[in-house]
Amino acid sequence: VQLQASGGGLVQAGGSLRLSCAASGGTFWRYAMGWFRQAPGKEREFVAAISWSGGNTGYADSVKGRFTISRDNAKNTVYLQMNSLKPEDTAVYYCAASRRAGTPVGGVTLYDYWGQGTLVTVSS
Repeated sequence: VQLQASGGGLVQAGGSLRLSCAASGGTFWRYAMGWFRQAPGKEREFVAAISWSGGNTGYADSVKGRFTISRDNAKNTVYLQMNSLKPEDTAVYYCAASRRAGTPVGGVTLYDYWGQGTLVTVSS
């Protein structure tokens, strides 16, 4: 499956952005989906995950209550709504697909396919 992330940009602290990730070339509804991010000089870290049905989600502690992951299987798209953004949210955000059952929360090794990333910059 091929993944294309979009929606990044420059936003002031306290603002909002919605990222999208469009999938093609596979059976989208079979995959759990996740969002990760990587800041300059840091390792890629987990942000959020959603089960194939959308019925279960998981979040990193750093984004709980501010970010919401969702998916539209009819549109082969997963979203990340980001509210109350902070400068420390600045990073390249990646979407990923996992063949594992459930809601894969955690490391990059749980995911099989990756998009190219979209840059989010939060100014103070």
